[in-house]
Amino acid sequence: MHRIYFLLLALSFCQWSFAKTFLIADRYLDVEKGHYVDSPVIVIEDDRILSMTGDIERRQNSDQVINLAGMTLLPGLVDSHVHIEGNQSLHGFEKLGQSDQAALLSGVSNARDMLTAGITTIRNLGSKNYGDIALRDAINDGIIDGPRIFAAGPPLGITGGHCDSTLLPHEFGLKSRGAADGPWEVAAKVRENIKYGSDVIKFCATGGVMSKGTEVGVQQYTLEEMEILVEEAHRRGKIVAAHAHGTAGIKSAILAGADSIEHASFIDSEGIRLAKRNGTYLSMDIYVTEYILGRGAEAGILEENLAKERTVGKIQRENFRKAVVAGVKMVMGTDAGIYPHRESPRQLSRMVQFGMTPIQALQSATINAATLLKEQENFGSLRSGKYADIIAVRGDPLTNVSLLEDVSFVMKAGTIYKTP
Repeated sequence: MHRIYFLLLALSFCQWSFAKTFLIADRYLDVEKGHYVDSPVIVIEDDRILSMTGDIERRQNSDQVINLAGMTLLPGLVDSHVHIEGNQSLHGFEKLGQSDQAALLSGVSNARDMLTAGITTIRNLGSKNYGDIALRDAINDGIIDGPRIFAAGPPLGITGGHCDSTLLPHEFGLKSRGAADGPWEVAAKVRENIKYGSDVIKFCATGGVMSKGTEVGVQQYTLEEMEILVEEAHRRGKIVAAHAHGTAGIKSAILAGADSIEHASFIDSEGIRLAKRNGTYLSMDIYVTEYILGRGAEAGILEENLAKERTVGKIQRENFRKAVVAGVKMVMGTDAGIYPHRESPRQLSRMVQFGMTPIQALQSATINAATLLKEQENFGSLRSGKYADIIAVRGDPLTNVSLLEDVSFVMKAGTIYKTP
């Protein structure tokens, strides 16, 4: 009797562990080939796609069937430039009153917002005190819901530069954790970030819009400093993102071997040629201009920052168009955190507005971003063996890419987070 009981118990566990999900829809978008495949039956087991052409008639009683009739399936979106921590409504001097703990708690809510908006993976490019790594680990451990996070930890930058704290006067003696000057100090800071869990390294090659007292177009790190930084990161298998608005800083970062250039606002023809020749990705946040100039003053963004954005936004969009025409590799990077995280997919329609085709925009947020992260075997397209990161919209996103601003269904790694 006991032997039969344990046999039945073992069989019940086997049945539970091998239960599958069958996902049915009108079609799915093959982002690698750029066309639709009609009437898919996607079979999901645990966190992976088992098959793209399952036989629904052969399902078991323990299997789940999800019918998304009338919908188009796509791979989960990847946002390559996010600031996940912090209360997005705080800007300028108001941010000084926000503790690291409060910023981290806001990050929990921001992560959930991004996931339900269809963003299943993010590259977080900057955290004061490794809070993004704590969020990453909590999500991986199933403690909170959120996208898969590739975390940078504290961004590196020169003393007094865009990645250093510049709001308070000298008597406070405040210096950001990532501030480092000179090649060997920079190398040591890369090693420190990796020690504490950084997946990627982010550094500031030029001034920025949202910092105080820095000029957007002026190069900060020297080429020598950038080279040792990139060499140290690449030796440890980490990709490198360079914040760079200014022309000279963009070209120096490309020559130093940075994997992606963030913003790239004042990139010139030579910079575009260098990026294409070196295979450097551009991550140009062309939507955020609308928020800063349209709602920024009301949100508390300082006039100095608004003035800098007025000089940057139009030029950045013109150069975005030139880079697209030239065929430079592009990823969707939004700078979410400057504006509400749930608005991240709005970037896609702006990429189309300023020169991309809808499939190019969608590739920038899927397979291109996964390839930049060296994770194209795990996500970025719908293929057998990849994570079951799947979203769904009603309609045809290749005709109207703004449909991605209102996704109906979200699955990350086989777990459903949003249903119609």
